[in-house]
Amino acid sequence: MKVESDRATEERLGRLESLGVGLADWSQRWFPDAFVFALLALIIIFFAGIVAGSRFVDLVDYFGQGFWSLIPFTMQMAMIIIGGYVVAVSPPVSRIIQRLSRIPRTPRGAIAFVALFSMLTSLISWGLGLIFAALLAREVVKNIRGIDYRAISAAAYIGQGTVWALGFSSSAALLMATPAAIPANLLKISGVIPLRQTLYLPQSVIMAFILICSTVLVAYFSAPARSVKTVEWFGVAETQEAAPEKSTPATKGEWLEYFPLLSLVIGVIGFAYLARLLAARGPLAALDLNSYNFLFLMAGLLLHWRPRSFTRAVNNAVPATSGVLIQFPFYGGILGIVTMSPIARGMAHFFVRISSHGTFPLLVSIYSAILGMFVPSGGSKWIIEAPYVLQAAQDLHVHLGWVVQVYNASEALPNLINPFWMLPILGILKVRARDLVGFTALQLILNSILVLFMVWFFARTLTYLPPVIP
Repeated sequence: MKVESDRATEERLGRLESLGVGLADWSQRWFPDAFVFALLALIIIFFAGIVAGSRFVDLVDYFGQGFWSLIPFTMQMAMIIIGGYVVAVSPPVSRIIQRLSRIPRTPRGAIAFVALFSMLTSLISWGLGLIFAALLAREVVKNIRGIDYRAISAAAYIGQGTVWALGFSSSAALLMATPAAIPANLLKISGVIPLRQTLYLPQSVIMAFILICSTVLVAYFSAPARSVKTVEWFGVAETQEAAPEKSTPATKGEWLEYFPLLSLVIGVIGFAYLARLLAARGPLAALDLNSYNFLFLMAGLLLHWRPRSFTRAVNNAVPATSGVLIQFPFYGGILGIVTMSPIARGMAHFFVRISSHGTFPLLVSIYSAILGMFVPSGGSKWIIEAPYVLQAAQDLHVHLGWVVQVYNASEALPNLINPFWMLPILGILKVRARDLVGFTALQLILNSILVLFMVWFFARTLTYLPPVIP
């Protein structure tokens, strides 16, 4: 009887939500683990290498030689997750989350509110956005009754599938602005692309603003005004809070772990270094993956105040990095096959042959979104694509920085239905990927149309700039 009552209620809630529920049920039956996508991509690339004319034994060597090539980049990606988590769960930020959770007044308004902050915080850092929005959603459902828990969980994740890659933690943009992080074979093609030609382009800022507005509207109107699928229905209403951190050491040996002066001294030294870096390079050139991670770790150290609190947050964050740590070496193997075999040259010639200066951004957008289903990582996937995509962009005289932004806007789209980056938020909210995908799939449909139009339209407003190769 309860199931029939729930179905009757959902019918009254509207067709849009019913579509989301149907999509969620479909995803439960057909979506495998994200690691499976990586293995499938590796097999496809291996056979593509054979078709391109490489010998089997050569491809085996390329795979092995490339396997560990992304170790520095893997560490940088893991540190973004850890830094974002540490800042999000710090006592000052936790108090901000609690105050924000009291602002919404209605279920629909609460879902749109969480979606907005998911995107705004993901522009600062995708690691921060994941954790901040999840904690905000968890607090909001305590204050407002009747919120559809699936919809608000999807809203908390929405930043990862919309605008994160257009923000300050964009893996591709930061990589191309960091000479030491760019693989040598890619550096010869593209040179260094500064952030003023990617993230800080007015066209990029406008695109992010439009995506934020449209996503909030869809989140609001696709959510039921009142739902039976609340946090209580999912059985997680009484969330067990972590035990509060002790304020005093239990033994004399723990005294230094609670001594704030240690964090203060190191934090001041760290921010002094960042200030000198900004003064020497300027705000645009100083921001790269290393300085970005450094900033978040120093901020986390100061926000937690006591070293014990900081290390506790780091320990809690580490499990969320497991997918990055195990999958990125396989992406490195894919990179080795792509760049050492004729695949990269063949793909560049293919893009040039089937596209023009005007249609190239559209082609890259579609291709990047499709590949994102198999390689759900902005940074590692960009390293795989960049050699042939940027070479083709040069041949067609397309603005290289805008190609990076085309990639950024497009590669985020499959995150809306790929479970890889959902893993940290699923643990916090105690839901399954299938509970989110129904609502995020609706966002995918609309955002895909918007992104395709904007990458094509704004490309027409930019002129080609020759690469600066150091």
